[in-house]
Amino acid sequence: MDHDEARTRILDAAEKLFYERGIQSVGMDELRTAAGVSLKRLYQCFPAKHDLVEAYLRRRDTRWRAALAEYVDAHADDPAARPLAVFDWLGDWFAEDGFRGCAFINAYGELGATSDRVGCVAREHKEALLGYVAGLVRAVPVAEPEALARQLVLLIDGAIAGAALMGEPSAARQARTAAAALMEAAGSAAGPGVAHSET
Repeated sequence: MDHDEARTRILDAAEKLFYERGIQSVGMDELRTAAGVSLKRLYQCFPAKHDLVEAYLRRRDTRWRAALAEYVDAHADDPAARPLAVFDWLGDWFAEDGFRGCAFINAYGELGATSDRVGCVAREHKEALLGYVAGLVRAVPVAEPEALARQLVLLIDGAIAGAALMGEPSAARQARTAAAALMEAAGSAAGPGVAHSET
């Protein structure tokens, strides 16, 4: 097994265990066993647990945002429908087996007070999500697109928390309804002749 294969297997095991059970409850020896690598190889790939945690979060960020963008691209041609498609994707994600909420908020809740690196990765993830949503919103003629994007991201985070903590299966749909209302209001504020989002 070469270095890259070992690293991938360790990250796969870390993503499953950290997301399911939390970071602090999973030890390096358990990770080594789950990944099928020696403890020596584990520490060659990740000299300390915080290195593995950061790598896990950065890879999850890349994959999560790519899956979201792929869904939106495949399911919404109309620019006004694209921000709302984000909430449709959330609904599918919430229904998946093993859904445990936002990995970044979870990690920050566990380690943010003691790990600047975890806090940094979590903030970068949320900033990247905001940047993506802002890009979708700027393609629609609405008033104050940056403010609207921030409101939509708050709805996204609220829906994720509601689905994870309360087991609320309709959280994505409820957030979508609120998002459509916000977009409608922002479109009206932009002036006559603006194409409004579909609800």
